Amino acid sequence: MGLKRTLKFWLHRISRIPDSTNAISAGIAFGASISFTPFVGLHFILAALLAWVFRVNIIASAIGTIVGNPWTFPLIWLWTYQLGVWMGFGTLDQEQPFQFSNLFGNILTAFLAFDTTYLMKVAWPVLSPMLAGAVPTSIITWFVFYFLTRFVIKSLKIKR
Repeated sequence: MGLKRTLKFWLHRISRIPDSTNAISAGIAFGASISFTPFVGLHFILAALLAWVFRVNIIASAIGTIVGNPWTFPLIWLWTYQLGVWMGFGTLDQEQPFQFSNLFGNILTAFLAFDTTYLMKVAWPVLSPMLAGAVPTSIITWFVFYFLTRFVIKSLKIKR
């Protein structure tokens, strides 16, 4: 019951954002698609930047980043990594499984300490396939969320 009520509340709030249907839909689509990139911690900023560049709703882009959350990130990271490996960027190391959470936590520490050895030897072999896999996934996600959100918002505005 709580999840259904929360979903109805957010749909109601999104439909009441004072902007055009296309601007709201594109903002949500930018937020959702940027959630598929491995730039953890920068999703809000990158989505807002894209929304600003394309002159769409920045608040909607922040709402769209909800797609990337603690429940979906492991699936997103695994998908983008394996897609990137399948595309030819890196190899799948089955003998040495790695922990995404440790990797992302250590990347920030290495970046702040200017530890280029860690960044190039450990992080880049994982991040490069994830970046490659994130590109087609983000493009497809953008179109899916744009048209789905546009349809839902138009339906809600007609109903209102």
